[in-house]
Amino acid sequence: MHRQHASAGFTLIEMLVVITIIGLIAGVVGPRVLSYLGESKVKAARIQIDSFASALDLYYLDIGRYPTSDEGLQALAQRPGNSTSWNGPYINGGVVPKDPWGNPYLYRSPADTMPFEVVSRGSDGVEGGVGTATDITNRPKP
Repeated sequence: MHRQHASAGFTLIEMLVVITIIGLIAGVVGPRVLSYLGESKVKAARIQIDSFASALDLYYLDIGRYPTSDEGLQALAQRPGNSTSWNGPYINGGVVPKDPWGNPYLYRSPADTMPFEVVSRGSDGVEGGVGTATDITNRPKP
């Protein structure tokens, strides 16, 4: 009886083909996954800004005014000055969260045509921008 030895393992060409296929898949799928991640951060910032707006409305009902720009969003977490009618904290955890990119939210009151404005500068952290770098605000879209 003659016994054949089966070759164990992969040849170099088989390994190169597999690596090439994996590289092609990563090249096609990778950018799409990263764009979904960026879009989800924009959505998270919008949700946080809406949450701030609700908390600011509760603050207004208790105090009779919105926090000033100097008091900022911190007034939702800690009693500002000697306010006796403050019933906070108005945000969970008593700490003002940062935006999804790790930057502080900007707060202005009064705003141009609104009682207050809450802004995230987006992924680049500077005013303006395109895509995920666009400013996100509670200002209604025209």
